[in-house]
Amino acid sequence: MTLVVLVVIAAIALFWGVGIYNGLITARNAFKNAFAQIDVQLTRRYDLIPNLVEVAKGYLKHERETLEAVIQARAAAVSGLAAAKAAPGDAAAMAQLGSAETGLAGALSRLMVVAEAYPDLKANQNMMQLTEELTSTENRIAFARQAYNDSVMAYNNKREVFPSNLLAGMFGFVAAALLEITEPAKREAPKVSF
Repeated sequence: MTLVVLVVIAAIALFWGVGIYNGLITARNAFKNAFAQIDVQLTRRYDLIPNLVEVAKGYLKHERETLEAVIQARAAAVSGLAAAKAAPGDAAAMAQLGSAETGLAGALSRLMVVAEAYPDLKANQNMMQLTEELTSTENRIAFARQAYNDSVMAYNNKREVFPSNLLAGMFGFVAAALLEITEPAKREAPKVSF
């Protein structure tokens, strides 16, 4: 009788452990899939930028450094994305991508500000279409980043709560990092003066 009880307890413990392990695998795969969605949207944006720069080149002859800054920022962002794709959730890779994305957002913002000073460029049909595509893509990136960060939080929570943390440590489930992109303009309160 005691042997049967021991076998039942062992079977319950085994199924419990398998359930926790499978839950951790599912959560890890979910955040990796969420990152793949970010990859799709960032790649889309990176593909739009050369076209935007090419259209702007004809109008912004005196703004060469602005165009070069966008091209360099895009190259850094592509490199950051490659590092992040190799290790989704890795803190260093996510920090590199976040930093590169912050630089690219700043460079694109400067390009748009400069483009405002050129009415012919603003009225150019290609420029308007590319700007609209870029804005749409930025929104998709924001949604994909939120979904990724939510998946990372769910995975990290599952990894850290008892009793999952016991198996997570044994099987090498490490913490995943959020993708945080610093946009100072969005964090500052607007200044109002009368």
